[in-house]
Amino acid sequence: MLKVAASLSFDSATVTPNTRRGYEDEADERPFKRLTRAEADDWRARHPVLSPWRVVLAQTGFGIVIAALAWLFSGSRSVALSALYGAVVVVIPAVLMARGTTSPLARISPATGAISVLFWAMVKMGASVLLLVVAPRVVQDLSWPALLIALVLCMQIYWLALLWRGRSTN
Repeated sequence: MLKVAASLSFDSATVTPNTRRGYEDEADERPFKRLTRAEADDWRARHPVLSPWRVVLAQTGFGIVIAALAWLFSGSRSVALSALYGAVVVVIPAVLMARGTTSPLARISPATGAISVLFWAMVKMGASVLLLVVAPRVVQDLSWPALLIALVLCMQIYWLALLWRGRSTN
């Protein structure tokens, strides 16, 4: 390796000490500017934080609407209960994750926040799988299509939540 480094020669006009070689995306970088308190408050007002609890509430409401529509269109109580259980498979794990990631322990430092998100994401996945495994025992005459349709539709609330926040105005 030393022989390779010694055999390389550079033109001193193109490479200067203590400078980085430029990349195309570096031309777009603007210098870092520290915000004043007023500017930071203005930025926070233009970029509101969406509470995970609002998303969970929206998923719950949407799940109830889906179950009511399933009952209305199918006329079957078991299809409606299956759709409602599909919403529960999304909502219960979301409640666990929202509670875990918004706890005071998760806000101690950025590292504990990141670890908290990873841990509660695993808990959320495990709870979802467990709820799906016990579904046939909980709901008599389970309709898997109704359950899965409601589950997928309730999960799509995350996308709607991003739109719900709205676009920032600069």
